[in-house]
Amino acid sequence: MTDEAGRRRAKLWRSGLTESDGVGLAPRGVTPHYPSDARQGTRMHETTSMGLGHAVALLAAMVVAATLFRRFGLGAVLGYLAAGLLIGPSVLGVVNDPESVLHVAEFGVVMFLFIIGLEMRPARLWSLRKEIFGLGAVQVLACALLLSGLAMAAGLAWPAALIAGFGFALSSTAIVMQLLEERNENAEPAGQRVVSVLLFEDLAIVPLLALVAVLAGTYGSAVGTGHPIWLTIGLAIAAVAGVYAAGRWVVNPFFRLLARYGGREVMTMGALFVVLGAAYAMNLGGLSMAMGAFLAGVLLSESTFRHQLEADVEPFRGLLLGLFFLSVGMSLDLRVVVADWAWVLGGLAAFMTAKMVAVYAVARLRQKHGEGLLRAALMGEGGEFAFVLYSTAFAAGLFDARTAAILSAIVILSMALTPLRVLLADRLRPDEDLSPDDAEGVDHARNLRERVLIIGFGRFAQVVSQPLLARDVDVSIIDMDVEMIQAAGNFGFKVYYGDGSRLDVLRASGAGNAETILVCVDKPEVADRIVELVKAEFPLTKLFVRAFDRGHSIRLVNAGVEYQIRETFESALVFGYQVLIDLGFSDEEARETIEDVRRRDEKRFTLQLAEGIQAGRALMRGNIATTRPEPYVKPRREGQALNEEAADALEEDEPHEKADA
Repeated sequence: MTDEAGRRRAKLWRSGLTESDGVGLAPRGVTPHYPSDARQGTRMHETTSMGLGHAVALLAAMVVAATLFRRFGLGAVLGYLAAGLLIGPSVLGVVNDPESVLHVAEFGVVMFLFIIGLEMRPARLWSLRKEIFGLGAVQVLACALLLSGLAMAAGLAWPAALIAGFGFALSSTAIVMQLLEERNENAEPAGQRVVSVLLFEDLAIVPLLALVAVLAGTYGSAVGTGHPIWLTIGLAIAAVAGVYAAGRWVVNPFFRLLARYGGREVMTMGALFVVLGAAYAMNLGGLSMAMGAFLAGVLLSESTFRHQLEADVEPFRGLLLGLFFLSVGMSLDLRVVVADWAWVLGGLAAFMTAKMVAVYAVARLRQKHGEGLLRAALMGEGGEFAFVLYSTAFAAGLFDARTAAILSAIVILSMALTPLRVLLADRLRPDEDLSPDDAEGVDHARNLRERVLIIGFGRFAQVVSQPLLARDVDVSIIDMDVEMIQAAGNFGFKVYYGDGSRLDVLRASGAGNAETILVCVDKPEVADRIVELVKAEFPLTKLFVRAFDRGHSIRLVNAGVEYQIRETFESALVFGYQVLIDLGFSDEEARETIEDVRRRDEKRFTLQLAEGIQAGRALMRGNIATTRPEPYVKPRREGQALNEEAADALEEDEPHEKADA
């Protein structure tokens, strides 16, 4: 069989036509994926041209699906997939050629990976090399071996089973990354490990395509279906080297030139040119287009144009990525599912279960149950590369049409079920906050007797501790964040585990013997509870408390603490002082202004203690002119201040009122 014949078979498989040439294609009328009437296929092809009506239908489906599914907490991805199935050829038939949409929409995945690359600097990527080539390789091989065994048990010959297993072992980069982004877990350690596996899967497509070529030469019904292996690998290396060189030495000067002589729209065109150019170079080398865009993003992550590039690409990314999910839903042929429902549903259950078990087992080698469960749910589907492998294997004669159609339906259904698997995994995942009893280097507070007790050791308390330690004041520190306690140990702090809002912990922490307790927790309600306990049980101990806002400060003063300070007040004054200096005011003018603000704030706070939070509003300066309200009936005598503070405030307001007049 010639190269032309192989290409013709792949084209027929993708377009939905059928042919019976005696080399494994489905006989006419057997596989619903291929119309039995050639004229029917021609008619369908004639109706695939996309017009304005199709564009409106696609956008309407995306808008409605994303809104509804997010409204019910199911996520936009599942909505796009469902909407694609609805408007695709299997149901309403609004769009009869999903492949034409998919070809354009694939660039959404490309741009998505480019933006991910922009957020991952080269040093960060290098630090993930063990996860990429270690964890990634172990997971792909474990999944592929288990899935290939299942395929052989189902009756496939071992070459076809191997390709089926490796195809499903590669997860959907688009779906997994989108879900991670929606959950804001891209930068989390668990999310970074998932990204590392996806990067390895992108790299694995080259050797897997070479594997198809090797198997086709021995077991396939086609001959000469691809380049020699050495040429394939050489092209891949050349593509990576070309993108690296361009990103390192060409792109920054290119954008400097555009920024100097081009307009806003030229910069946008330049950004798209870089992304698509890198993707095209990788595609020529036989690698994933998404991998090329990701590499370009990493190389530009330290560029001065990084934020501009992200802003230019982001609108296209969102639209095309949604279109990609929509086209995947449209690609599901319900006729195949109905005709071979037992094979499709059985294969779906078997492949998904096997892959999730393998992913979970690999994750549990180093990580906890919760992360393993989430990773299995995220990566339990087949991905976009499965279509590439299956179509290549079909063209090489390793698959027949029916097998290819069934495997493709299984992959699409597994992709559609990913958001539901993640929702289920979230419900099943246990609360895995690190236990202080199991954590290394974490001790409970017991029999502490230092002069000062610090409760809560976040950013605020870490600064507060420095002047005390500089004067060799003995301090005890307790906190409830186990990971923070461990991290503080690396910087020379001994922090004990303890909940300062519990009386038994306060006793064990030496609250009864301490001269002063510093309450530095970030939650005002917790601080109020600690103050209440200390005042009731240890009335002789002085309390210095971090306040959240003015209302919290008022409550603390009323509770009788020795000292309270709003956590942002002093830093805001220093910040304002530096701004005045930068604007050209003298040091003396800036200091006088800051002191005036401080005095007015103190007077306002005093009024608020006596009259409530709304008091003293006239002491605040606003940036809009306000009129002084006049009474309807003029009073017979002038008002008098009830106390000295009020008199001072009235005297201070008089010059301002005269100036306004």
